[in-house]
Amino acid sequence: MNGRLTIASENGQERDIRIHRIHLEEDAGKSMHAEAYVSKHETLIDVNRCGVPLLEIVSEPELRTPKEACNYLYRMRQIVRYLGISDGNMEEGSLRCDANVSVRPVGSKALGVKTELKNMNSFSAVEKALEVEIERQIRVLKEGGEIAQQTLLWDAANNAVEPMRSKEESHDYRYFPEPDLVPLEVSREWIDDISKLLPELPDAKKKRFIEKYQLPEYDAAVLTDDLAVAEYYEQVAATVEDKKSASNWVMGEVLRAVKETGQDVRQLAVTPRYLAEILEMVGDNTLSGNMAKKVFDLVLRTAKPPKEIVEEEGLQQISDSGSIETVIDKILSDHPGEVKAFLGGKDKLIGFFVGQIMRATGGKANPKSVNDILRRKLAALKE
Repeated sequence: MNGRLTIASENGQERDIRIHRIHLEEDAGKSMHAEAYVSKHETLIDVNRCGVPLLEIVSEPELRTPKEACNYLYRMRQIVRYLGISDGNMEEGSLRCDANVSVRPVGSKALGVKTELKNMNSFSAVEKALEVEIERQIRVLKEGGEIAQQTLLWDAANNAVEPMRSKEESHDYRYFPEPDLVPLEVSREWIDDISKLLPELPDAKKKRFIEKYQLPEYDAAVLTDDLAVAEYYEQVAATVEDKKSASNWVMGEVLRAVKETGQDVRQLAVTPRYLAEILEMVGDNTLSGNMAKKVFDLVLRTAKPPKEIVEEEGLQQISDSGSIETVIDKILSDHPGEVKAFLGGKDKLIGFFVGQIMRATGGKANPKSVNDILRRKLAALKE
């Protein structure tokens, strides 16, 4: 009892939502009313999850907007995933939400009559259902009506809420002590011992990423949003010197690959060790940035080691100044009109020459060397 969960509010500031209580129970059968395969006047009962341990978390009525409710759920899911007690997938029923909602006139301190929304299986459904129900309650009250305390079903197909049953008060459930369950007293010492066994939670990990790897707050937030991604990044950062570059690659190429393949980051063919190899080859100028992305995609498709792919495909970056000079001389010789225009003041043509050089080298020329040598040669022609 009397807990709290810190969430981001609408204005980006953090605030605490008090938790009234957390209790354990056994899951009950699932009633299905509004699913696509259930007719309008039909209810099906699924008893497959009966007896499964269920943790119910009841918050105080302090969430002010549908967006805050989603932030609360998202934060809760992140924590249970970090703890390893649930995958938190709403679509699969691992995390469910019954949302109580009420409205009241501005300035009023008394809470309005609440309704309860059920049958929501995604964050977007929760947010949309709450928006619709809030609008409905406001409309009813403005028209002089009264809000009935009841349980509502969310009809996602029609963006509407439908009454399910009148809402029972707690005394209607007729609670009584279970005679076969003795009272369980939990000592403070036992709680403290368990607390010491908890893994590093998201906020602590985010703070550590900022301090240890000198990352911006945005990077640390993205990387620690999912525990598997955070662990992936740490394995890469353990072996590469440029921690920010590693962050950029994980947030960019790695998360893109996760989205495109539909795989968990732990299933990607580009393992943390392989990504570290790619970054090391960028660092020692074996690969250009563009070529590194090509190698990344080839590793993703073939699961071959990056160095093997670089050798097989001949993707090594050309950093030899003599070879680059030869290519630049040919490009300048082949485009006398553009050279004359550049010397006449059209400085933007430098991009044209760089593009031609990179095309001639198949993108393998070291961009910095190309720019340095090209500018030196053009400056000499100006003189």
